Amino acid sequence: MSDTGQTVFIVDDEPAVLRAIARMLRADGWRVETFESAEAFLDRHDGRSGCVVLDVDLPGLDGLQLQRQLHDRGDALPIVFLTGRGDIPMSVKAMKAGAVDFLTKPVGAETLSAAVRAALAEHAAAARHKRDGELVRQRIARLSERERQILDAIADGKLNKQIAYELGVVEQTVKYHRARLMRRLDAKSLAELMHLAALARG
Repeated sequence: MSDTGQTVFIVDDEPAVLRAIARMLRADGWRVETFESAEAFLDRHDGRSGCVVLDVDLPGLDGLQLQRQLHDRGDALPIVFLTGRGDIPMSVKAMKAGAVDFLTKPVGAETLSAAVRAALAEHAAAARHKRDGELVRQRIARLSERERQILDAIADGKLNKQIAYELGVVEQTVKYHRARLMRRLDAKSLAELMHLAALARG
C-alpha cells in the first residue's frame, strides 16, 4: 500500500479505462483525480504536486502535446504515459521530453503503481538536487575572487602545487584557502568539496 500523500492525476478519454485505473490506484492507497481530456486537466488542475498517468491517444490535445504544454508553463509534474498500442518512436519521443515511463494497455496494478512510485521518487530527487545546487551557488556567490579561482581549480581535480603555480602563489596559501572553502561550504572532505563545486556548475 502507498501512503505518500501524493495525488495521481489520470487523463484518459475512455470512461471504462479511467474508472479501472482509478480503482487500481485507490486500492493501492493513492489519492486519485480523473480527467476525461487534456483540456480538462489544464482547466482544472490547481498546481498541486503529484504524478500524471497520461493516455497518449487523446482527442483534441493529445498526450504528447499536453506534456509539451506543461513543460512550457513550468509545471514539472512527472508523467507516466499509457498507450493502447506499442509505438517505439512515440515512446522515445516522450522519454526524451522527460516522461518517466511509457506503459502499454492493459497494464497491471503492480506495474502501474510501481511506475508511479518511481516517477514521484525521481521527481523528488531532481527537486532536491535543484534546491541543493541553488543553495551551493548562493554560498559560492559570497566567496572572494581568489576563493572562487581555487574552488574552480579543485573542481577540475588539480593538485595544490598545480593551483599555486597557476595562480602565482605559494602552496601554503592554496592550503589555507582550501580549508577556508571547506568551512564556508560546510564540506567534510575534499571529495565533498569537489562535489559541491560540480553541483554549483549545474
